[in-house]
Amino acid sequence: MIGTRGYPSYYGGFETAVRRIAPYLADEGWDVTVYGRTGSTRDEDPGRDPRVHTVVTGGIEKKSLSTLTYGLTACWHAAWHKPDVALVMNVANGFWLPLLRMRGIKTLVNVDGIEWDRQKWGRLAKLTFRIGAKLTARWGNRMVYDAEAIAERWKRDFGVDGVFIPYGGDEPAETLPVPEGLTRRGYVLVVARFVPENTVGEFFDAVEALGQNHDVVIVGSSGYGGELDERAEDLAARLPRVQWLGHVSDDAKLHALWQHAGVYFHGHSVGGTNPALVQAMACGAPTVARDTVYNREVLGEGAVLTAPEPQAIIQACERMLGDADLQEHSAATALERSRAIYTWDRVCGAYEENLAELAG
Repeated sequence: MIGTRGYPSYYGGFETAVRRIAPYLADEGWDVTVYGRTGSTRDEDPGRDPRVHTVVTGGIEKKSLSTLTYGLTACWHAAWHKPDVALVMNVANGFWLPLLRMRGIKTLVNVDGIEWDRQKWGRLAKLTFRIGAKLTARWGNRMVYDAEAIAERWKRDFGVDGVFIPYGGDEPAETLPVPEGLTRRGYVLVVARFVPENTVGEFFDAVEALGQNHDVVIVGSSGYGGELDERAEDLAARLPRVQWLGHVSDDAKLHALWQHAGVYFHGHSVGGTNPALVQAMACGAPTVARDTVYNREVLGEGAVLTAPEPQAIIQACERMLGDADLQEHSAATALERSRAIYTWDRVCGAYEENLAELAG
């Protein structure tokens, strides 16, 4: 498994997927190795499955170079040791797929979202991702798309098919305690990486008003500091009802926040099926989402959608907070859809099936 921060890591959606897929494959009799980065995992992590092997390779720890450089060293190491099949995450690794192809290693590639559409990247980075995608389409053996809309885009842009495998969610086994200092169905929650395409800036504008009368919990950061981190810190300092928790790696804490939220705002716009949204659904969170083709696909009919504008976000969140029937309908609908489509058993089973086919 190539292209993530390692195992077990709690950084983002790819890492969450690896934490579930790797042990599942071990259960099915696979010999699993996960490549990672220096300092991204803990050796004594209680969530570590000892059957999963880990290899840490070198790279340049900079925003624009980390994925490319760590991907190169991981692919080089894998090419030397020649596994039966590689699960590769992220099209930036398309540059290095020829190394694996020349060694006869079949690849299943999760292409992620449309990275070259993301506002957080400059022109050079967008070009790099676009070229990486073209190379992935050329050299990868089979693509994985986490949303049907992503599959349609790849078919249109690159002329390649693939398989639809979304992300899964963990449904809490019981009702978790309400987070300290909050009331059930009484607060606004956002869980997001601080990048422009996640509507974080517009949400922070909305918090100026929402935070006057409602509790607001902000989970996330940019990972590199910057303007949005500074704004979150400022909001929490000025408004007594606003909390900024930063990055939260404690799954139980996150699940409790989703389970008891009055409204979860999901502003992601370009990523396909988003792991945070799927997990919020599994926790039964009443959800207001930015109106995008991806969020409509995941949430299905009856979703509460909003334009990416501060006033529209305020109105949608206050509507949800003020209507208990709407809250419970949204929560029940999300949970039902999660159980039908977005479970980790389905997801891991689909990965195992496709890896087995490629490995022969």
